Amino acid sequence: MIPTTLADAAAAVGGRLAGGADPDARITAEVVVDSRKVTPGALFTAVVGEHADGHDFAAGAVRDGAVAVLATRETGVPSIVVDDVVDALGKLARAVTDRLPETTVVGITGSSGKTSTKDLVAQVLARAGTTIAPPGSFNNEIGLPLTALSADLTTRHLVLEMGARGIGHIAYLCGVVPPRIGVVLNVGTAHLGEFGDQAAIAKAKGEMVESLPEDGVAVLNADDPLVRAMAERTRARVVFFGEGATADIRAEDVQLDAAGRASFTLRTPDGDAPVILRLYGEHHVSNALACAAVAREVGMDVVQIAAALGEAGTLSRWRMEVTERADGVTVVNDAYNANPDSMRAALKALAAMAGGRRTWAVLGEMRELGDASLAEHDTIGRLAVRLNIGRLVAVGGREARWMDIAAKNEGSWGEESVLVPDTQAAVDLLRSELRPGDIVLVKASRGAALERVAQALLEDDAVADGEVRQ
Repeated sequence: MIPTTLADAAAAVGGRLAGGADPDARITAEVVVDSRKVTPGALFTAVVGEHADGHDFAAGAVRDGAVAVLATRETGVPSIVVDDVVDALGKLARAVTDRLPETTVVGITGSSGKTSTKDLVAQVLARAGTTIAPPGSFNNEIGLPLTALSADLTTRHLVLEMGARGIGHIAYLCGVVPPRIGVVLNVGTAHLGEFGDQAAIAKAKGEMVESLPEDGVAVLNADDPLVRAMAERTRARVVFFGEGATADIRAEDVQLDAAGRASFTLRTPDGDAPVILRLYGEHHVSNALACAAVAREVGMDVVQIAAALGEAGTLSRWRMEVTERADGVTVVNDAYNANPDSMRAALKALAAMAGGRRTWAVLGEMRELGDASLAEHDTIGRLAVRLNIGRLVAVGGREARWMDIAAKNEGSWGEESVLVPDTQAAVDLLRSELRPGDIVLVKASRGAALERVAQALLEDDAVADGEVRQ
């Protein structure tokens, strides 16, 4: 963070100093919401959550070195007191990033692939200068400003993921940290239960391009009609990416190797270059093209971009993490989250990775689909069979039952799927039936906690690099 006095911070957020706060004391370290992460010079933000009130940890945060606490009430320690801590956090982020004129802000949104694309962009842009991006999916009104506040005068690129659960959310985030380059990946069916229909999702995602300045750049997926139409909603210059002939940044000759990793020819207005991705699944081609478009806008040439894409790996946990056990069983942990689009992509990746080996898809519920839930779970169950996945293990209650029934209806012998009630039952089944060489995909919405299945399968097994997981 740029060093900032408490007086300036209070003015930026419309707050008042209390608890003996020194107006000239400076915030010189990170702004944090977790008191365990306080370092000397930090600002501790006392957010009230579902299970804890940050104000209860204010004294400990100051004792550990925080220069002050951002709070809604006096806590007996140096504080900036405001009406709304989360709103103030956003205002502070805006004030600080407004002091970074040499920093290019990149905003990324879409129904699926946001985090993977953010990780790609962060790794590629690092070749062109100091780049800051959030860990995992810090894409809401708390995570985004916290990421932005970690930037300083040396930061050349600030890469931000923006999520939405309703109309106006992305517009708000763009107001907190205005992007100059805005990327929209796709409009799918994630959170359909909250939005109602895809038109509403498109309206929300399009807030990204509406926020861009005239000298900004909208990077849009030409292969998604709802995203392509967003070109009419922005005053910024538009760059299209995709596999179609009309895309400015496109992929040709896409191929998958035996492990399900894609290679393609990257074509740009400035030239072409071959790309060989380390990431698993053909869906990463679209993510890589979006990344390439961003990288070109910050001045990287096509050869640099292709090389950087080829070296980029997975940064965020539980997203197509591929680990081979000592006995040859391959575990694909993609359990961080799921929606119909990402579920289809993961199943297609599993099928591409098979290479004659037996495949298992351990799938849990996809949440927040509203009235579309039955149809979407039915579709996924049928898709697993159509892709010749060896065995679907549906984990959970009603939604899992829908997948299981659909798979059995789509199949021909009734053993294409098995329904189990919980993660332990899934682990027990797999431990009894897995054979060397099998591939196991694990995926569900975050609340299902299906990563426990993958973790259990890896316990006490030596992985390829000799590490032992205990």
